[in-house]
Amino acid sequence: MYDQAERLRNRLKGQDKQAKTIAIVSGKGGVGKSNTALNFSIELQNRGKKVLLFDLDVGMGNIDILLGNESKHSIVNLFNEFLPIHDIIELGPKGLSYIAGGSSLNELIQLDEDKLNYFYEQYDRLVNDYDYILFDLGAGASISSMSFVLSSDECVVITTPEPTSITDAYSMIKHIILKRKDMPISVIMNRCNSRKEGVRTLEKFNQVVSHFLHSNIIKMGMLPNDQIVSTAVIRQTPYILLNKNAPVSKALNEIVTNFLQQTNELNELQRVSFVQKLKHFLSKE
Repeated sequence: MYDQAERLRNRLKGQDKQAKTIAIVSGKGGVGKSNTALNFSIELQNRGKKVLLFDLDVGMGNIDILLGNESKHSIVNLFNEFLPIHDIIELGPKGLSYIAGGSSLNELIQLDEDKLNYFYEQYDRLVNDYDYILFDLGAGASISSMSFVLSSDECVVITTPEPTSITDAYSMIKHIILKRKDMPISVIMNRCNSRKEGVRTLEKFNQVVSHFLHSNIIKMGMLPNDQIVSTAVIRQTPYILLNKNAPVSKALNEIVTNFLQQTNELNELQRVSFVQKLKHFLSKE
């Protein structure tokens, strides 16, 4: 049974702080979104943060594959078997917690009320256990994934300098801003041939978003094209752990440092919970 008394004790101690929710998205597939989300999560965990990575990339969930782990459970078990959410959480490197992906959320908005309410209830049991909960969402703007994006505290868009990737990232950001103007949106430019290229492309991208969408992105940083990434995937070991001195690992380290410096802790008394926002956005669909 869920120990409600424990939550009450935490509140009395002033420890009832809710995890910050971050949606990791991309406009198109194949830009390294899940790999970036995984390594970003591990580095946050390495900095002493408690992190849960939620693999919600419908039909393409691969966090456990990138880790070389065979997960006992996935999000499917939560809905189909009504397992407690703590039972489906797997343990990764550096103490990272993660929930493996599955196809169950493909039609999240069509789940019956009992299953949705069970998800809301179970999710609420997590928010005091972590500093950050990251959602690795599928590429593009499906109804289900957008509900999670719009309900999160902030969003990180992964793109590359390749023109179609930039175009799709712009479309994703436009979709988010039209639905929620106040959403903080950060961008990571992945697979850059040089630091100069990454910085220049990020700046040009921000100018386009500012001019046409009247909004500004947070230029989170760039990640270089690095052979160690492919090697890490083959070895099923996150590159941040395989070689911490590799160019891409150093760049990711810099991104995490910038993220922790830039992020502003919201007043918990004023923050609308993730579940409340998710209920709101799903009810509108």
